[in-house]
Amino acid sequence: MNAERAAHTVIDSPIGPLTLVSVDGVLSGIYMAEHRHQPDVATFGERGDGGFEAAATQLTEYFDGGRTEFTLPLAARGTPFQQRVWDTLRTIPYGQTWTYRELAAALGSPTAIRAVAAANGKNPISIIVPCHRVVGTDGSLTGYAGGLDRKRFLLTREAERAGIRLSRWA
Repeated sequence: MNAERAAHTVIDSPIGPLTLVSVDGVLSGIYMAEHRHQPDVATFGERGDGGFEAAATQLTEYFDGGRTEFTLPLAARGTPFQQRVWDTLRTIPYGQTWTYRELAAALGSPTAIRAVAAANGKNPISIIVPCHRVVGTDGSLTGYAGGLDRKRFLLTREAERAGIRLSRWA
């Protein structure tokens, strides 16, 4: 059996440095400084070429306002339920938010709000899998692995660029 090859790199962004992690050349993680639920950095592999060019380019385009969707192969690791949640997160339109209740309903599990919130919080591929687009039932900003200031920044920037009226948390 071949061992998987992990690698990482760090890129600059308007929300601070982002650590991109790949496994066998496929993006498996994006972590911010002080990121909650971040795996041990020893699992990130050597710093260097891990096929990060496309991810870095698309993230730059996103932050510059020219990209609203990502078209990258991803290799997020999680339970089957977490995978379903993360796949569903990718259907939330750019510039919009859903509540945890709406996310649970979209999964066909309307009573699984806490499980959905827990899976959302463990999303290893922040920004590209837009867990920042999920807010509390009352529309308030709630936890984000990168911190509420970063979540507010991402949501505000998306709403402005999408021409959507900003909500009260902006």
